[in-house]
Amino acid sequence: MSSRQTYDFVIAANRLPVDRHVHPDGSYEWRTAPGGLVTAMESVMRGWESGAAWVGWAGFPGEAPEPFDDGKLRLHPVPLSGKELSDYYEGFSNDTLWPLYHDVIVAPTFHRSWYTCYREINQRFADAICEVAAEGATVWVHDYQLQLVPAMVRDQRPDLRIGWFNHIPFPPVELFAQLPWRESVLRGLLGADFLGFQRPDDARNFGRACRAVLGATTKGEKVEWVGTDDGRLGAAPRTVRAAAVPISIDASGFRELADSPEVTARAAEIRASLGDPEVVLLGVDRLDYTKGIRHRLRAIGELFEDGEIAPDQVTFVQVATPSRERVEAYRTLREQIEGMVGRINGDVSHLGATAIHYLHQSYGREEMAALFRVADVMLVTPLRDGMNLVAKEYVTARHDGGGALVLSEFTGAAEEMPQAYRCNPHDIAGLKETILRAIRADPEEKERRMRSLRRRVRKHDVQSWAGDFLAGLEAAPERPSRSGAKGDS
Repeated sequence: MSSRQTYDFVIAANRLPVDRHVHPDGSYEWRTAPGGLVTAMESVMRGWESGAAWVGWAGFPGEAPEPFDDGKLRLHPVPLSGKELSDYYEGFSNDTLWPLYHDVIVAPTFHRSWYTCYREINQRFADAICEVAAEGATVWVHDYQLQLVPAMVRDQRPDLRIGWFNHIPFPPVELFAQLPWRESVLRGLLGADFLGFQRPDDARNFGRACRAVLGATTKGEKVEWVGTDDGRLGAAPRTVRAAAVPISIDASGFRELADSPEVTARAAEIRASLGDPEVVLLGVDRLDYTKGIRHRLRAIGELFEDGEIAPDQVTFVQVATPSRERVEAYRTLREQIEGMVGRINGDVSHLGATAIHYLHQSYGREEMAALFRVADVMLVTPLRDGMNLVAKEYVTARHDGGGALVLSEFTGAAEEMPQAYRCNPHDIAGLKETILRAIRADPEEKERRMRSLRRRVRKHDVQSWAGDFLAGLEAAPERPSRSGAKGDS
């Protein structure tokens, strides 16, 4: 199949949906990458008979492989050099935008050279999209790494229907206004027909930013702007719809995995290896300062020190997946967390009873499902999170009636999961009280809460999310009808 073949549906994300695995003899194969986005897109792509294309980075620096097929999906790799990876991804995306969009928990860094590279890479993605998109195609761009792409694509291909979805929070205008390139980012996003956000507040923040920075007008979910990408006025008005479309998980698939004999047996092994404690507390996070791991450890440590819980009865397992270890803030965070774990274990653990098991490793879906089955209380306590799918995976895995979910009010998931034990992770005393309440609650109460949470996740799964987004894109700037859109699952 020629790389010049075009497609009616094009996805663009920072990464391709596959990982390259190199064998000892130097040969390699492509394997489907884990993650909810890949699962969602698999169901969506079945709605396009002509197939679909995915534009993204292949996961390693240097020249990109030639476009290739993965089933009906055409994969179109975009090259990134080592310097571009440093400036565009580690720099502007993750040391400028990420902290700014997460309430400036860590101060963002602003470098003009980083932004220049970010714009160049966004143009590279836009060019690749235009190359593979058929006349009148639907284009779905994902996340904060590609915020300039919608306008760049529209400039070349006004025939396309363009959507963009933000997987992380969108900040209040008071924070967003710090960005030196704020006008360009908003103009880039306004190239889309429909903008999807995790929470209603995120969509409202975007509208307020457009009003304050660009002088746009808003009415409900619609943003109207008269201008061009270089800031000149006088162009035809553009009306864009920005709305909340919260992402979810493949609920049926994850439940099936958690129910498998292999996962069930592994869960029993894990609990036995922990000493078969009365209560297992679990945290599963990427090692990131937004996840509130330090605050969580402080609360757990004080509960042990206060005598509210004891290591021979309660143990806490914290999985911290390695992340962005070339960024200084992440290296510092790892040192701080490992120091806290060592101090707590040194103070309260004794032979045969370890208070905290800290695992700085990556695990597959099967191991994660087994850990969820083991956890009596799941601690999902980020300081800020766009959604947090771990919360949804946990309640789905624990359909046996057990478990309890402690959930930060600063996650998108909290708006969808009111039956969780909600907490403010900044309030250490309150967090301690919430953890104890989840541990000590009546089993019937916990079962009732978990049953409601599972019902919500099952009804609003990842296929529902994808269908809702595409329906919104097809109808934009109006709201979609109940009948849905092409590609709904």
